[in-house]
Amino acid sequence: MVRLGFIIALLALVGALLSGLAAYRVHDQELAIENIALGRAVDIHASLVQERLTERELLARVAAGLFRAPTVMKANMLQPLRASIYAFKTDFAIAAWIARLQPNELAAASAELASAGYRNPTIRSYNDDRLDARALGQPLDVLMDVEPRNSVTEGFAGRALNFSPVTGPTLVRAVNEGKPVASSPTPLQQPDGPLGLVLVTPVVPEGDPAPAGFVSFSYELGPLMLANDEMSLFSVALKDPRVADGEIVADDDGRVTARPLVANGPALAVLRTVSFGGRDWSLGYYPKINTELRAQRIAIIVGGVGLALTAIVCGLFGYVSYANLRLRREVETRIGFERRLTAVIDELNHRVKNILAVIQSIVTRTLRHGSDVDSARDLLIGRIHAMSNVVSLLSESQWQGVQLKGLFEARAIPHADRIALEGPDIIVSARAAQSLSLLFFELASHSDEGLSLVGKHPHIVAHWEITGSEPDGLFNFRWEEFNTSEATRRPDSDFGLVLLDRVAPEALGGTAKRYFTDVSYVYELTAPVETVIDMTERDRTEALAKPIR
Repeated sequence: MVRLGFIIALLALVGALLSGLAAYRVHDQELAIENIALGRAVDIHASLVQERLTERELLARVAAGLFRAPTVMKANMLQPLRASIYAFKTDFAIAAWIARLQPNELAAASAELASAGYRNPTIRSYNDDRLDARALGQPLDVLMDVEPRNSVTEGFAGRALNFSPVTGPTLVRAVNEGKPVASSPTPLQQPDGPLGLVLVTPVVPEGDPAPAGFVSFSYELGPLMLANDEMSLFSVALKDPRVADGEIVADDDGRVTARPLVANGPALAVLRTVSFGGRDWSLGYYPKINTELRAQRIAIIVGGVGLALTAIVCGLFGYVSYANLRLRREVETRIGFERRLTAVIDELNHRVKNILAVIQSIVTRTLRHGSDVDSARDLLIGRIHAMSNVVSLLSESQWQGVQLKGLFEARAIPHADRIALEGPDIIVSARAAQSLSLLFFELASHSDEGLSLVGKHPHIVAHWEITGSEPDGLFNFRWEEFNTSEATRRPDSDFGLVLLDRVAPEALGGTAKRYFTDVSYVYELTAPVETVIDMTERDRTEALAKPIR
């Protein structure tokens, strides 16, 4: 059977190796083709995104250079730029003029906004809270003009953006760097508006290092990322600088949302870096088609065909060979069964002979000449019953031993309810169980003679313990009948004396002694643990009980 399995395994191994090699080659080829196509598409997309971002920075620089107005407090500063802005055909959401005003100029700026027709010309905080001009000690960056001008954008005019959590730091960076600066992603026009970027460019008059104001353009992220191509091989994600483990993703319709990175989500195919507004932005590309999975599926199909052919060949070969081996195995099993049956019969004969010898000895000793018939009959029945009980217990355990406490059951010995058991729960061998069962019966059968010294039946304690370590451990047993004396206790019979003093100790390879104290009768037995447990006999019995394979 082993040789047949080896041959079939060898055939299967060769077939599996060939199938796996073919699948591996197909997988590598498909994966390489898909990755090349994806890499080219990503490079083209990143180049287009960078080109578009560069055009928007150029627009911001051109717009900042076109300002030639003598004052920055006008509410129509974008009027000369409108034609130039729309000539670029850009997709900005809002263009704005942000003037840098001194505290004493706020009243005039408010009047300018009112004359331009803005519905709320008051100079106020970015969140529409009132400002106290007397408490201000620094210039304010006030939004004075917007494009396009509609019902939503008109409400932005007059806001001071210095303390805006997004635009404020961007204005400071623009002043420090003196070039177009992009903000972090932020909602545009309203708190739940689309995510976008604000590109701020400082306007510096000639001969004055301090900026007079800022031109800003707000762009939605979707068009900047070129994310609305339904036919692309990937979807685009932007690393969210606001969150350490976040990203901004766009769907096929161009809608952009922020989300945390998924721990077990799809892996990025490739990362690209683009520059915009003095910052580097990381673009991640998620393939819409799992190239690895696609290559694996094709490889699985190729490998599956090869394995199927291998399985057919191995199955036919194995079926024919196994039919011959099964017939041979059945013959060997029958021979083994007959041998095991012979061994079991021999073992049974051996045990029956031992039991019959013990019973013969019990009967001979109990019914010896001169014995009282009634008393001898009771003792004979009790001793045979004790032997029957231990044989039943051994049969239940397949002659592998019984628990020592089981030998004290009421059906085995008299007055079991008066016996207190003290000792570990150990399992004794079949040979030791037979001797100990007769020993316990003999001790218990002589403890019922009348009343004790205090007018009650004797109280019995059976105590045993294991001392020392294997293989030199000792089994110590002590039987003590309290409240009894040599005058109140029935004398042991001849058979009992032989059993207590010689048969039981010799059967266990130990020693025994019995004596009276002032208030009790004591019997002590000491024997090696190895004879009480007898692992050799247990192993042999367990081997006979194993099923035939």
